This record gives sequence, structure tokens and C-alpha cells, in this order.
Amino acid sequence: MQGTVLNGSNNVFAVECDDGVIRHCSIKGKKLKDSQGYYNPLAPGDRAEIQPDELDEESGQILSLVPRKNEFVRWNVKGRAPQLLAANLDYLLIVTTPDEPPFRPRFIDRALAQAEYAGITPVIICNKYDLKPDTDVEYRLNNWEQIGYTVLRVSARTGEGLPALAALMENALCALVGQSGVGKSSLINVLDSTCVLKTGSLSEKYGRGTHTTTKGSLLHITLNESLVGGRKNAAASIIDTPGVRRFVLHDIEACDLALYFREMKPLLGKCSFGMSCAHRSEPGCKIQEAVYAGVISEERFESWERICAEISSGSWED
Repeated sequence: MQGTVLNGSNNVFAVECDDGVIRHCSIKGKKLKDSQGYYNPLAPGDRAEIQPDELDEESGQILSLVPRKNEFVRWNVKGRAPQLLAANLDYLLIVTTPDEPPFRPRFIDRALAQAEYAGITPVIICNKYDLKPDTDVEYRLNNWEQIGYTVLRVSARTGEGLPALAALMENALCALVGQSGVGKSSLINVLDSTCVLKTGSLSEKYGRGTHTTTKGSLLHITLNESLVGGRKNAAASIIDTPGVRRFVLHDIEACDLALYFREMKPLLGKCSFGMSCAHRSEPGCKIQEAVYAGVISEERFESWERICAEISSGSWED
């Protein structure tokens, strides 16, 4: 039979099988052919072929991986390998805050680029919106909207914006990704009032969050009736990923990064130097012209430049 991976560690995975039983499964032969080279062989959301244990209904073996619709990956610097965070997503929910922890737009730009590369629809969630963003934060949120991204301004504390988020998530598989402390677990707690996940306070020294989610897990939640017009049993599936301080791109070269910046992609190849244009100071560069004309924001262009430099140098900032 087949099943969906909920979570896993030490090569033992909780798999929700199609017969409704959650089995703890090891990988037959200890290696999964389609996941070799990854830091972890499977991610929450993966579908796998399962051989149930005849003697123990709650155990089994994973025989093979069902081909993925998509996969969201980051480069794990410590493990020196790509790390699977989630698979088969309908939406990637990129969570940020105006403050506490500090707003980091380049983290979002990296995650957006990786989602574009993977063919996953990203949505930007600005949590803690009750903290009243300053003009710079609001400018960046508006700019992402102008590019064509969905931006939801929400507050897990006050409930602002949560009905729109619940409507997006209903009957979909979403993954939450963001830096530690942005309130991913708090959002899940208020979306489903029966779900209580551990939440952490910010580190006073660094203004960063403490890691409260230590491994990615797929959760099935029943959306709070107050968020869905009083309807009962409205369901959503969500993958809560561990907080990430540095999101490092995987499998994207600096020369290709503009392909995954939505506002730059249509202009590629139209410069005087064609695809050879580096978009720096070349005459007839359509991307530079778009920046001067305000079609591409200076902030996004600077973000593209700095991420290109990070890819080329192998040195990534928080």
C-alpha cells in the first residue's frame, strides 16, 4: 500500500498509510534510490510505497518513493548536502514579522526564489502585524504584492487576517517556513484551537527566536469554526518546519538567479548583450532600464545582487 510521511528521525518515519493506520517504518535496504545525496531521504508530505509488518500492525518498511509533485529544499551548510523540508505542496507559506525578530527581506527573497525554482506557489505571511510595521516594512510588503505575490497581514495574538489565511489553507497541503521566533507554531495554535504546539520566547541577547520545532511534521488540523464562517470540520494539512536562521539556496547558480526573480524573468534575453548580459553596467541592459524606470524596485535589485554575491562566494548572511 501507499502512505504519506508525517515526520521522521534516525531513518525511522511515521507514515500515515492509506488504510488509516500510522506505521513507524524503516527504509528497506537502508537506502532510498531516489533520495541519495540528500541530507535526509524523506520529508513530510512525501508519498511512499509501504510494506506493512505482518506481525506488528504499527510497523512496516518503506520500499520506494512515489514521484514527487514538487519538493522544497535548502542547502544544509553543516551537513554539506541539500535538505528536504517538505514535499508535494500546494502552497509554501513564508512567515515573517515586522519586528521581534527583526524583519529580514532577503530571507524572504531567497525563499521566494527557491519556491519559484521548485514550481511551488509561495505566499508571504506577515505575522505579528499588530506591532505596526514601519514604512520600510510596508513598502517591501507592497512591492511583493505589486510583483504578483499574495501577502497576508496577520496576527496570531489579535486574530487579524486569520480568516483569509484559513480560507487559503482549507483542503490544501501547506508548509510554514521562516526564521525562529516568527510565530509559526502560534499561528497553528490559533488556526486550530484543539492543537497546542510548544512556542518559544525570543532570545533577549540576539532578538532571535528559540527553536521549538526540532523536526518537520505534517499535521492535520480542523480549522477553527470562528475563522471559516461557523462551518464545522473544515480541514487543512500543514507542515511545520524547524525555524531557519540562514536560508541557503540549493541548485541555483548566480547566473540563473534572475530566472527566479518574477519581475526580472520576462526581460531576460532582451538586453543588447542577450543572455550574456550581467545586468550591472552594460549598455542596453533592460533590467537596469527597468530599475531606473521604477518597474523593478531598487531594493529587489539590490537583494538580487547580494544573493548572487552570496552564491558566488559561498558565504551567506542571516
